[in-house]
Amino acid sequence: MLTMDMNSNPNPDPAPGTVIRVGSSPITLINVFTVEPDQQQRLVDLLDSATAQVMRHRSGFVSANLHASLDGTRVVNYAQWQDQASFEAMLADPAAREHMDALRGLAPVEPRLYDVASTHHS
Repeated sequence: MLTMDMNSNPNPDPAPGTVIRVGSSPITLINVFTVEPDQQQRLVDLLDSATAQVMRHRSGFVSANLHASLDGTRVVNYAQWQDQASFEAMLADPAAREHMDALRGLAPVEPRLYDVASTHHS
């Protein structure tokens, strides 16, 4: 069973900064990790730690939301950055690279940047 230590998140609101709207700002990073089910929790913990310790302190960071598939084989990081330049600056940051390199050894990853094309609400 997947568990999350809410104490690791200084703000218990799961997504206080997430904004989903059509337009070019913020940009969205959707990172899909394929993982063995017995490693899913470890991957979530590593992503949570990297976000809390490094990513959220980088200029341009807006939000990150971690999703764990019910079958245990995927973890999705839905993150937002103010703009592509902020995201690229994070990629060049040695502290961020250290965390990203540790994740690569655990699970294949398919990162892509997106603009919101459409939204629907009830």
